[in-house]
Amino acid sequence: MDLRKIKKLIELLEESNLAEIEIRVGEESVRLSRFPQGAAVSLPQVVLPQPASSPSPATVAAAPQAEELKSLPEGRIQRSPMVGTFYAASAPGAAPFVQVGQTVKKGDTLGIIEAMKMFNPIAAEFDGTIVAILVENGQPVEYDQPLFVIR
Repeated sequence: MDLRKIKKLIELLEESNLAEIEIRVGEESVRLSRFPQGAAVSLPQVVLPQPASSPSPATVAAAPQAEELKSLPEGRIQRSPMVGTFYAASAPGAAPFVQVGQTVKKGDTLGIIEAMKMFNPIAAEFDGTIVAILVENGQPVEYDQPLFVIR
C-alpha cells in the first residue's frame, strides 16, 4: 500500500471520532488505532461474531413513536448519532457501561454502536443520572433514535 495513502488514512482517523480503522485492498491490509494494543483505555476494543445473514425487516426495531416518547421519564434524551447495532458492554458477558440510576458526566461512554464493522463509542452529551435505557444489547438502532434518558 502506498505510504501517501496511509498518511491520508492517519489524517482521516485524527479528524474523526473513530477509535480505529482497518482497510483491506486485495491481500494488503492496514489497521490504524488511536491506542496501542494492550494499553488500558476507556474506549473498548470489541470483537463480536457477525450474523450469518442480515436481519429480516421484522427483527429490526422501529424508533419510538411520538406517543411512546411522551411516556418516557422526564429528562434529556441521548440519541443515536448513526445507524448500527447497539452494544451496552465492551464484550459479551462484560458489565454494561451504564445502568439506570448511575451518574454520568459529559464524555462518559454510555455504549457502543457497531457500524460497518467499526465500533464507535457513544459519549454522554451532558451530565446527569441515567433514568432510562431505551435500547437492548444487540438491538439495531437508527440515526437519531432515542437511546437514553438522562436527568
